[in-house]
Amino acid sequence: MERLKKIGVLKTAPACKIGESRIGLGFEKLDRKAFEPEKAYDLVANTGVHYVRIQSGWQRTETEKGVYDFAWLDQIVDELIARGMEPWICLCYGNPLYTPLAKEMYGSVGCAPVDTEEERKAWHDYVVETVKRYQGRVTWFEIWNEPDGNSCWKPLSDAEAVAEFNYVTAQAVKEANPEAKVIGGTLRYINLPFFKVLFERGLCDVVDAVSFHCYNANELEAVNEIRALRALIDQYNPEVGIIQGESGTQSDSRGAGALRGGAWTPLKQAKYLLRHRLLDLSSEVIFTSHFSAMDMVEALKGRVNDKASYLDYGYFGVIQADFNEDGLATGEYRPKLSYRALQHLTTLFRKDAKPCQVPVRRVVNDSPRFFGKDEGGSRFVSLGFEDEKGTALAYWIAADLMRETYEGTVSFQLAGEDEAPLLVDLLEGSVYELPESMLVREFGRITELKNLPLTDIPMMLLFNGFGEKVIG
Repeated sequence: MERLKKIGVLKTAPACKIGESRIGLGFEKLDRKAFEPEKAYDLVANTGVHYVRIQSGWQRTETEKGVYDFAWLDQIVDELIARGMEPWICLCYGNPLYTPLAKEMYGSVGCAPVDTEEERKAWHDYVVETVKRYQGRVTWFEIWNEPDGNSCWKPLSDAEAVAEFNYVTAQAVKEANPEAKVIGGTLRYINLPFFKVLFERGLCDVVDAVSFHCYNANELEAVNEIRALRALIDQYNPEVGIIQGESGTQSDSRGAGALRGGAWTPLKQAKYLLRHRLLDLSSEVIFTSHFSAMDMVEALKGRVNDKASYLDYGYFGVIQADFNEDGLATGEYRPKLSYRALQHLTTLFRKDAKPCQVPVRRVVNDSPRFFGKDEGGSRFVSLGFEDEKGTALAYWIAADLMRETYEGTVSFQLAGEDEAPLLVDLLEGSVYELPESMLVREFGRITELKNLPLTDIPMMLLFNGFGEKVIG
């Protein structure tokens, strides 16, 4: 970067200033009191995200049959809305009042109320009460969480049972509020055979969107996977949208949960966030939700009265926390490197930012910076975007997050620009001006950008004023 002239930084802003966008953040596990939300509201708002995923917590809300105490959830919903964010609710998990297995499982995780008529009616009534309660405050309601895995659908995942459960739950949501939007599926990944069973049983007739989760260190297949899901949905109902509901990784190699066992660091976590969220934003997903706001216990297989079974710490948060002896995320909550990266994305990708094709192509020049030539390999990623002012190109090398770092150069041919684009480092938030030595001019216009810095951390070229209001 020493060849470039730094002219400013991205002016980050809280959610209430940024407004609507397609970027969200998880605020899950408060049904199990995993962290202290009062200490996190402002930090979450200051990431600039719009959508915030929360879990409804049936076992915390109905502790006496037929009596609902939503006070704890009211506070969360209202605090998020007051700061300019839009909460959406995942309806889950079980309840020990009705399901015997739920008496044994910590937080009643995965204990689906499907075996008896009493369970099914109690779930229906709870869903109706929840949706009515938040009419005018919450629009999107998601059905259960990862029912295609045995952690969240106990004892065994059953596609036919999940299909029926999704269908009747979606009907209950619409019964309570016909204007509410329903999200079905919520699978651990784009599991096409499982989705097909759901769709064959009529899911696409009763939902507004389906959601999937993505925990994958390699981001390159993301767009193709979403396209495959889109093609399958279109066979049943092209009006149904897609939501990426959970995706993230650890910042610590000791972490439990998805992608455990990797040599994760705060820097690798930030790279993951930028690379995966940019690919989501380049796709047709309605919105993308990063997992998660907080470091928390995973607690998907915990058992009641067996503390050791649920003190399995996850370090997925963009906010770092300490843990007390009961597993509560406590202490002083501190932003990580990924938190800053998320702020830079939300700053640039506001309501009017959307994917597009830009007239830019990669070319390979001699590169004296690296004793050879520009990068010309297949791991190069570039994505185009536009807003009301101009266009942008995000680019990086999809190096193996676990084993590699990359630094090189890249050159681009342009159709002809009157002004040179600005270059943004999305990790640091720094904005740079390109020197004349990097510009090739023909026909009175800039037709090539030579030997720009290229790493495994995404950068963005901003053309014709894209994002100009947020550079200071």
